[in-house]
Amino acid sequence: MKKIVYILSMLALILGVSCSNENDLIDVSSVAAPSNIAALTTVTQDNTGKVTFLPKGEGVTRYEIFYGDGTTTPGYVSPGGTVDHVYKEGVYDAKIVGTTIDGKRTEVIQKVVVAFRAPENLVVTIENDLTVSKKVTVKATADFALFYDVYFGEPGKPDPISVNNGESTSYTYQAAGVYKIRVVSKSAAIKTTEYSKDFTVTAINRPSASAPTPPNRQASDVISLYGSKYTNVAGTNFFPDWGQAGQGSSWAEFDLNGDKMLNYINLSYQGIALADGTTINVSGMEFIHMDVWTADLAKIETSLISKTNGEKPVVKDLVANQWTSIDIPISAFTSQGLTVADIFQLKFVGTPWAKGSVFIDNIYFYKSPSALLQFPIDFESTSLTYAWTGFGGMEDKATVIANPNPSGSNVSNKVLKMEKPSGAQTWAGATLLLDTKIDFTKGTKMKITVWSPKVGAQILFKMEDKSNSGINFEVPATTTVANAWEVLTFDLAGKYDASKTYNLIALFPDFGVAGAGATYYLDDIKQSN
Repeated sequence: MKKIVYILSMLALILGVSCSNENDLIDVSSVAAPSNIAALTTVTQDNTGKVTFLPKGEGVTRYEIFYGDGTTTPGYVSPGGTVDHVYKEGVYDAKIVGTTIDGKRTEVIQKVVVAFRAPENLVVTIENDLTVSKKVTVKATADFALFYDVYFGEPGKPDPISVNNGESTSYTYQAAGVYKIRVVSKSAAIKTTEYSKDFTVTAINRPSASAPTPPNRQASDVISLYGSKYTNVAGTNFFPDWGQAGQGSSWAEFDLNGDKMLNYINLSYQGIALADGTTINVSGMEFIHMDVWTADLAKIETSLISKTNGEKPVVKDLVANQWTSIDIPISAFTSQGLTVADIFQLKFVGTPWAKGSVFIDNIYFYKSPSALLQFPIDFESTSLTYAWTGFGGMEDKATVIANPNPSGSNVSNKVLKMEKPSGAQTWAGATLLLDTKIDFTKGTKMKITVWSPKVGAQILFKMEDKSNSGINFEVPATTTVANAWEVLTFDLAGKYDASKTYNLIALFPDFGVAGAGATYYLDDIKQSN
């Protein structure tokens, strides 16, 4: 009867979807198979052997529980539901099957231990999470146990969390402190086995990951004070003594696995001072940016300080235990009457006052780019920086120069020179990071004008995601003339996934052949159909 009800329910669902809007059809064949299939198995402590299965998983419309004790008919469970089964004492391999709306199935085997004796040899580990503040993980294992309950001891949270024997569970407290954590290990026996401990829950007051990487910007579009992405204004003092120590504040430069950032401790107020006699004119910029991490501050006040007419503040909210990227319009300062043509200091103030710490990285002013490094690329711009990065023995061997042979199909002024010296790897080449990802609607072919010293040299064109090198494609083309310009076409069709980001170019001259001192010239990298 349960099977008939399930089939009728599925038919009703499909008919309901198909009739609601003929233009909004659902292709159920594209639904992925269920994943993360498991079940919480609990047992009553009365020597009856009554086990309750609470299955869980992703993408599941129905579960089947095969009990593993010879019972031929499985239990059928809807998501969020449970099913009971009475076992004799023993150890069983239950099978949990998750099914999608279109019938895809995923199954796992889960051991069910039914013992009419109390758990023995209980071992409990309790640990503070290394990356999430006030998060605690508990794991308990015992002989003869099926599951355990954890009471985390936070006031107002009396209910335990049930966990399969040998598995872990985590809990995040509202506040750091000492809590009595109690673990009750349970089998099918009436008697249980317990463990308790007064555990100190700690708050993490420093980041475990770096701030977001700033985007690629042209030098004329940014004025940087602190960070590793751009060239910083020289001589800046990030820890001037303005009397903060009297407020209980201090400072340090924190090094996170080689990534340095400013750390202002018990922040009351903190200044940043440019070198003596140095000011910056940020009137041509649109925003000041910084990335801020805190465990305990609610707000940060940022002031720009003019050499001629004082300072003006802007306050921003912070989110605890994660990086907050702040972009303040320069107009938020000028609208208060501040002159921003002679900024010589900045000031940060914490809320609450002198009660929390911050980590700050990537402090810079920026404006919308006057020009973008994107296709087509002809190397003629005077405002763009073509920062090619060589590899495989071609380090510093990819540079933009005057066209050495303006003739034939290429009479432009500037070209890319790529030297492949003797000893360079067969895969030597150079990369260029674009300001935008490639837009494939503008063409699925790439054309490059090439000057090669020989016929038959393979030029390999590759693109990838700067932040994920696993997302990439590459296409070769072969030169047909020597010592003259020709246009090579690279057909990208079928090579890329349009939903992905491709923003890093890689070019490999004479790919597959070791360097022999040859020089190649390339120009006019552009899309076409």
